[in-house]
Amino acid sequence: MSCSKEIAELGCMCLTFDLRGHAASKAKQRSVTRDDNFRDVLAAYDVLADQPSVDKSAIAVVGSSYGGYMAALLTRERPIRWLAMRVPALYRDEEWSTAKASLERKDLMKYRNMALPPEDNRALSACAAFQGDALIVESEQDDFVPHQTITNYISAFRAANSVTYRVLKGADHGLSDPTCHRAYDKLLLKWITEMVHAAR
Repeated sequence: MSCSKEIAELGCMCLTFDLRGHAASKAKQRSVTRDDNFRDVLAAYDVLADQPSVDKSAIAVVGSSYGGYMAALLTRERPIRWLAMRVPALYRDEEWSTAKASLERKDLMKYRNMALPPEDNRALSACAAFQGDALIVESEQDDFVPHQTITNYISAFRAANSVTYRVLKGADHGLSDPTCHRAYDKLLLKWITEMVHAAR
């Protein structure tokens, strides 16, 4: 999260990390499972929550793509007040312990283009039970997470305190254009600033 410094200046403590099979541990990508990564997410949350200066009732989680999917699932296991997801991906509940790299890409795209009620997916079900504030950001030119997936997530937030939805014009999935990347950072910082100030 490139705007973590600015968020920290609000008086927040930030923890950024990479899941197994990503960035520095990319060599493990062929074998890592969603179960592995979810345990990574739980461990990271617990490290942050255990810090003496952290208010456990005021924790925000930010995730992009696969990280957004993981963040949604986390809300069922740990207290989350604010949930920010950029281009959150969606996966079938089946094959949870299968290597993520082995999942059939064509089937994933077919699934992501389906209209799904929260009851049909673990991540969407978690969103339906979430009672905090949510931010969902879509990339206008996304080739990996279609609009239908974003719609499924937005529709799932039935009990949320608030849901903010934004589209990054001209942006692709990975924010390869620096201008789009800066626009997202600005949007995320503005939303978190509003959430933090409202809570004080």
